[in-house]
Amino acid sequence: MELVQAQQARQILDRLVGFELSPVIWQKVPGGKSAGRVQSPAVRLLVEREREIDAFEGSYQFKVTAEFSHNGATVKAELPHRFATEPEAQTFLESLKDASFTVSAVTTSPGTRNPGAPFTTSTLQQEANSKLGFGARATMSSAQKLYQEGKITYMRTDSMNLSGQAIAAAADYIKGRFGEEYSQVRKFKTKSSGAQEAHEAIRPTDMTLEKGSGNEYDQKLYDLIRRRTLASQMAPAKLEKTTVTIDISNSDKTFEAKGEVIVFDGFLRVYGASKKDPDILPAMTSGDHLTLDTVLAKQTFARPPARYTEGSLVKKLEELGIGRPSTYATIINTIQVRDYAVKGDGEGNPRDVITLTLAGDKTVNREVIEEKTGSDKGKLVPTAIGMMMSDFLNEHFTQIVDYGFTADVEQDFDKIAAGALARNVMLEKFYTPFHKLVENSGGIDRSKVAQSTPVGTDPKTGKMIYARFGRFGPMLQLGDTEDKENKPQFAPMPAGARIETVTLEQALKAFQLPRVVGQTEDGKDIKANIGRFGPYIQVDKLFVSIKPLDPHTITLKEALDLYAEKLKSEAEKNISDFGDGLKVLNGRYGPYVTDGKKNAKIPKDVEPKDITHEQAKKMIADAPAGKKRVPRRKSK
Repeated sequence: MELVQAQQARQILDRLVGFELSPVIWQKVPGGKSAGRVQSPAVRLLVEREREIDAFEGSYQFKVTAEFSHNGATVKAELPHRFATEPEAQTFLESLKDASFTVSAVTTSPGTRNPGAPFTTSTLQQEANSKLGFGARATMSSAQKLYQEGKITYMRTDSMNLSGQAIAAAADYIKGRFGEEYSQVRKFKTKSSGAQEAHEAIRPTDMTLEKGSGNEYDQKLYDLIRRRTLASQMAPAKLEKTTVTIDISNSDKTFEAKGEVIVFDGFLRVYGASKKDPDILPAMTSGDHLTLDTVLAKQTFARPPARYTEGSLVKKLEELGIGRPSTYATIINTIQVRDYAVKGDGEGNPRDVITLTLAGDKTVNREVIEEKTGSDKGKLVPTAIGMMMSDFLNEHFTQIVDYGFTADVEQDFDKIAAGALARNVMLEKFYTPFHKLVENSGGIDRSKVAQSTPVGTDPKTGKMIYARFGRFGPMLQLGDTEDKENKPQFAPMPAGARIETVTLEQALKAFQLPRVVGQTEDGKDIKANIGRFGPYIQVDKLFVSIKPLDPHTITLKEALDLYAEKLKSEAEKNISDFGDGLKVLNGRYGPYVTDGKKNAKIPKDVEPKDITHEQAKKMIADAPAGKKRVPRRKSK
């Protein structure tokens, strides 16, 4: 019953937070939809990481790599020292023209690599995200299917334990398939004192079964679970690491060549082997002379903190002791559904990189190449609403987003489960101060929650440009709302910009939209703009998405190609047009007749092209009336 009371305490507390705090969010935070005991700290993590990235000050160094020849084999080496400036790197490369290179030391050291423990709920979500690109929700959905089909054990567990039966089955399979030397029985113990170990680790119910599902998606997850379980009961991999030190005759600096040979693959036979072959160095001894082929000095930039993926966010929440592994998938899905965070799809921005190369002609060649940086593809990026809501809670409801407090609540649940704390005592301790904050929230000024940020003055009009939050998200405003004679102008926020970071240059460019790109063959204007759903072009009343192109730079040819493609798509959609509003269209669920108000589905045995005007009229007349929308009740 103590376990039941701990579950009840969790349920009651989550409802108290959700039911009491969410209405405050609706009233005080524009665009805010809800708040939650675990959801809100998760959003705060994303927001704090985004601000760390914004505040990051970039720096760079020059990294030097070289390729040598030795008895017909290529040796790749790196200079451990980095150069702070281009002239320093240039001087070093120049000095290598007349240098000779000698092996001064060859050191070999044995090493081992051990397998990881079988999967728990959180480690499965992390690994599926890292190795397969699965989101937390998709992972749990696939695992649920595999469990229901009897292919794996229960997928909501904190335990790393395997039953004696499972360990014996794994050992039998490994010995029979790979040999005695590959088997090593291991028992893993969960580190967390509060882990709820009612179940085993996640493992296959039959170790010999390779095919767990006919569905490709589910099979990938099954294969990952099976290989991880088998690997946990296999011998460690044995490696031999070699480091070769290469002296430079006219410098005190040295190059280092590193190689790795897998002496015995062990668990790598089934799990964790690298996709690329390890560098294998040719046989070398101290005193050997090497011939320099090429040296490359490349500008390398310091990296800002990485944005969270679903997997790394799960790991961070687990480290902080916030939430339970079984709830992570729901939490991460909720913050995306509420539009507090989105999955990035940007490939990054181009950046110039300086390279200096010394090749066989003994001249140092300088080249500037372009590479992309700052990709957020697959990463969780907080939205303007998410940032605003996180700031609001941080200021007015600190305990809800405080990591330590949220983790302490989890420990209190564990105490209730152990009988060391009464359920109602714990709830009262939380609710009394929390409820006072909710009662006092009426005095919070909504206009100050979503303040306008001055960006700069428009040189043409002399009016101030503000970055602010509008009905559909962040936007720009030219002019003051208090100016009754001249109404302010509005423009969408430029792609990649935010209220805190948008520059005057970006803002001025945004007010250049809509932009006339050119005309169609029949003389209609093609206008490029950014709307609620992204960049688009407009011809008359036809709108065409131009993602990922920029409305400021899209060319006439690109616009005409996209317009022609849209017209073709519309033509395929329009089967017949009777001229009086009646049309036969090809829809998402098949062909249908419409008059703009009512739709009538066309039976499968009727050819849509053969339908006459009279038949279309009759089908619309016989069709049931469309469902009327219930009008939203406006609050006073």
